[in-house]
Amino acid sequence: MIPFILFFVTVITILYYYSTRTLRYWKNKNVKGPEPMALFGNYYEMARRRKFIGEISRDAYNQFPNEKVIGMYTMVTPILLVKDLDIIKQILIKDFDVFTDRGTDFSKDGLGANLFHADGDTWRVLRNYFTPLFTSGKLKNMTYLMTERADMFLEHIDKIVRDQPEQEVHKLIQKFTISSISACAFGIDMDIEQDHEFMKSITAFDKLIFDISYFIEIIMVYPDLMKKFNTSLFPKAIVNFFYDLVRKVVNDRKGVPIGRKDFMDLILELKQQGEIKGTRRSDEKELQLDFNEDVMAGQAFAFYVAGYETSATAMTFMLYELARNVNVQDKILAEIDEVLERHNGKITYDSISDLKYMEKAFDETLRMYPVLDSLQRRAQCDYKFPDLDLKIEKGQVIFISPLAIHRDPNNYPDPDRFDPERFNPENVRERHPCAYIPFGLGPRNCIGMRFAKVQSRVCMMRLLSKYRVEMSEKTPRQVKLSPLRLIASPYGGMPLKIVPRRQ
Repeated sequence: MIPFILFFVTVITILYYYSTRTLRYWKNKNVKGPEPMALFGNYYEMARRRKFIGEISRDAYNQFPNEKVIGMYTMVTPILLVKDLDIIKQILIKDFDVFTDRGTDFSKDGLGANLFHADGDTWRVLRNYFTPLFTSGKLKNMTYLMTERADMFLEHIDKIVRDQPEQEVHKLIQKFTISSISACAFGIDMDIEQDHEFMKSITAFDKLIFDISYFIEIIMVYPDLMKKFNTSLFPKAIVNFFYDLVRKVVNDRKGVPIGRKDFMDLILELKQQGEIKGTRRSDEKELQLDFNEDVMAGQAFAFYVAGYETSATAMTFMLYELARNVNVQDKILAEIDEVLERHNGKITYDSISDLKYMEKAFDETLRMYPVLDSLQRRAQCDYKFPDLDLKIEKGQVIFISPLAIHRDPNNYPDPDRFDPERFNPENVRERHPCAYIPFGLGPRNCIGMRFAKVQSRVCMMRLLSKYRVEMSEKTPRQVKLSPLRLIASPYGGMPLKIVPRRQ
């Protein structure tokens, strides 16, 4: 019995030492921060699935109003939460070459070599070649594909709200965004009314991709685990789906571009080159990347998943705020009517570009509900912050919280009020450029930002040309962000009434 007790005590002692060995890291550097807990650091509430991860950063941000940076711990790993907007600008723009990586190393196999997760050198090469996909000309050519899907979406709405005006709008809008991404990226036409195999697959993968699993906590403790063991963050079913999708489209197009000028045409153009190149800005070193099947499948995954879910969630929050703020909704409906009349009832790239007030409302939605939180960067070398008595070591991970910054009353007075006028040009000019960062900032901002805005405005213009949204008895009076999701999502969905504007 005594040997067992000694063994048990020894194990507990070792575990306690291991889980607390780093928790004085920031105190030793004289950096203030919330008191960490053994093993969980400052993310105990996330581990219990009681609080959205972005709210943990926001609470720490608010707890230390006079600090420029805050020392925190993701489990046992020290991370630095940066509050000061000038320092954020230094990290994301001026000293970008020091902070190119996002901070978690993935294996390039199994979808890891995608634009979002790729290491700095891989990202540089990919970004150089994929940026042309999102020019105004390319988006203008894709708008008709989005409009066709929006028309089908409206027909679907007509059928279902006739008998049941109250709908869970997040799942509803996902139908549009999945069909839009499928058409614009892969040339796949699907009927929203039917259970298309791609629609069913992406919907089924939603929880596997966006729900928090305990694997996330393991990665927080061992950030380099996946690269070390050459393994994927994503389940095998998801990996196989996107590899098979790329193979199918490549085979259907016989391995060559077909003139659609969509995402897969660009993929095939790069595939024909075999090897693509780029340069590192800091030393002009030439970088090369073998454009193989792993890289192709990784980009397909990033484009498909990020494009459908982030836009659907942003539109869900926007409809919620329009239902709560009838005066704002009325102004948007009047603007839609006026623009449609001026453009002969047609939704085009030019007509959605005239929706200036809707654009402000969309920006205000993402101010209040930035879908991705937080922005993460990793130092590539030892770094001394300008005008701050703090030096960090190579490998240190930096967190930046859009949710905290966007709800800071110093940046936005009365921050919990929905007010599109915050984005009048004169108000935007007066704000710090880092006070609004829902898509990130600097060279590694979201490459699909313009696509997301066009896609969302097409959908909203078509839906609100015929319907308005209203609160129902089930609509939450205050949004609770889901602690079960990696991105900001309404907990329990978002039921709203979709009501015809006119007979």
